[in-house]
Amino acid sequence: MNDKRQGKIPTIHDVSRIADVGIGTVSRVINDSPGVKPATRQRVLAAIDALHYSPNLIARSMISRRTGSIGVIVPFFTRPFFIEILRAVAAAISQAERELVLYNIETTDQRDSYFRKLPKQRKVDGLLVISLPPDEAAAAAFKHAGMPVVLVDAYSPLLTSLVVDNVEGAYQAVKYLIEHGHRRIGFINGIIEGNFRFNQANDRLIGLHRAIGEAGLLFEPELALTAEWDRQGGRRAALQLLTRADRPTAIFAASDIQAIGVLEAARSLNISVPGDLSLIGYDGIELSELMELSTVQQPMSSMGELGVQKLIEQVEGSGDGGPPPELIRLQPSLMLRSTITTLPPVSEATST
Repeated sequence: MNDKRQGKIPTIHDVSRIADVGIGTVSRVINDSPGVKPATRQRVLAAIDALHYSPNLIARSMISRRTGSIGVIVPFFTRPFFIEILRAVAAAISQAERELVLYNIETTDQRDSYFRKLPKQRKVDGLLVISLPPDEAAAAAFKHAGMPVVLVDAYSPLLTSLVVDNVEGAYQAVKYLIEHGHRRIGFINGIIEGNFRFNQANDRLIGLHRAIGEAGLLFEPELALTAEWDRQGGRRAALQLLTRADRPTAIFAASDIQAIGVLEAARSLNISVPGDLSLIGYDGIELSELMELSTVQQPMSSMGELGVQKLIEQVEGSGDGGPPPELIRLQPSLMLRSTITTLPPVSEATST
């Protein structure tokens, strides 16, 4: 008779035999369940290590009805803001010993398809949705399907949502410019792409209005332009603002990438930054630090890490209905670098 034990793959029965415990105890140790005495747990772990035993993950997923994967839905994931959030998300998911499944969204049809299909397909244990607020029907469908979902940089009253106070961030940026002598401030906002309903653009405009109104200044609509959320959009909008006879002395851009386009436009017109033009961006991407761009820093790492933490809490607690939805509001901070200058006070002779 051949020795079938030679080179055979170890099983849970082998671990049970070596550790001198029941199969149920081995299973509880593998799944990190409570109720196992420390000495017994250590004996089982030692047997697993000695046998180089690897649990059958497919069988475990069939029993637990979990895949060990976290889905991340994100629009335009090649843009720096999303890349930096995804970097934190990927690290947190890896640390939690889960797999990341990325769904990049370019159109509203793609978004709606994923929102509709993923809860039914159960390819992932939960969804982290970045910057894409679902409508009430989609959010209700997630809840009805029992799919754990956390929104990052988006809000729904039915789902746990992590948002940054964009109104406050824009307010602080414009207020700082006003406090440093600027009265004609250009604003380059981002467009609301398709029907994605990005609220960030509206919030940053509200913050601008708040700072201007508080200072007793008049809002000048011709100084507020909308552009694509990219370098080219920022450059085109800046050229419109900076070729005016009464050009602004400062520009606030709704994203750092747009602000980099402003720098390009200023350079092409021989306008010095910050000598002739002050500039503040928004997001705090890595490139802003390299270019010494003043910006409103979003806590992107915290957004990604906390989003994953809240989602895994839901996945682990999904058997009892999960925790109630939370609204978590994170605060941005103003990062002052070398693109702002203080204007001298206007004398009475000059002003009359």
